[in-house]
Order: sequence, then structure tokens, then C-alpha cells
Amino acid sequence: MPRFWANVIGNQLVWLCAVIGAGHGLRWPALVAAAAYVGSQLALSAQPSVELRLMLVAIGCGVVVDGLAGASGWVLYAAGNEPAWVAPVWILALWAAFAMTLTVSFAVLQRHLVIATLVGLLLAPLAYLSAARGWSSVVFATPQWHGVLLLGIGWAIALPVLAACARHWQRHAASMRPLVPGETR
Repeated sequence: MPRFWANVIGNQLVWLCAVIGAGHGLRWPALVAAAAYVGSQLALSAQPSVELRLMLVAIGCGVVVDGLAGASGWVLYAAGNEPAWVAPVWILALWAAFAMTLTVSFAVLQRHLVIATLVGLLLAPLAYLSAARGWSSVVFATPQWHGVLLLGIGWAIALPVLAACARHWQRHAASMRPLVPGETR
């Protein structure tokens, strides 16, 4: 249970560092917080290679989802990159940190891909809205619902893909683990 809480709280701290930093025009708080969090989660992981692969896929999802959101003009990111269609590095740091939750605090989504889709569609945009309203690190063009819907659809696709990858890679890694004498598969 301690790893569960470290996973949840650590991810939330990364989110806070990222959105507050970006709201002040800074990228480095997200990078430092994400690096510390990812490093700690990798050190605690029984399958760090799974976590690393998930992180790479999650960053790829962030490049696509947040890159499209920025390119649409419906979502503007503080401390963003030029051109606007390139996802900001602080957002990609958040995707990397989020990947660390897929085998711990969000592991339940591996078995329930429909729920993962709904979480992506409904809850992920709330994080962006919170970042927009609380720290102005994200700005939605009028009408706001265009950007919110775009992010929701992106996350509704990305989250079940990430959850399915986590499930597959964890099973594969477990099947490749050497047997302890007397253990059977």
C-alpha cells in the first residue's frame, strides 16, 4: 500500500509543479519533478523495463494528442513551444509521469478498457480545465468545448491503448521471469 500512495501523491505533485511552473512561463519545474518522480517509480518497480516502454508510448501519445490540440488553435499552452503544433515539453513530462501510474494506482484500468476510455474522455479534460482556471497554464479558445472535446477524444483513445500495453507487457515480463525452485506457471 505505501507504493500506491507514493504513486498517487507523487504524480499529483508532478502535475502541480508542471501547471504552476507553466503558468509562470517556466518549463523546468515539470522536468525536474517528473525526472525525480519517474526515477523513484523506476527504482521501486519490479518491472522497470515495462515502465520505460510505457513512458515512451505515453510521450508519443502526448506528442499526438497535445500536438493536435495545439495545432487546432483550440488549446493554447503557456510555456509552449514554437510552432504551436509541437506539444510543450512540460506537457510531455506530465505524460511521462502519468505512465508510471498505469501499473500501480491506475492498474485497474488494464482490466477495464471501457472504463479507461470513459476516464480519458471525461476526467482527463478536467485536469486541463483545472490547469486553465487555477494557473492559466492552458487556455481554451472560444468556444471552450471544442478544445475540451478534442482533448477528451484524444485521451479516450490514448488511455485504453496505454492500459492495454501495460497489461500485455506486464504479463509478458512475468512469463519471462525465471522460475523459483518449486514454482510452477
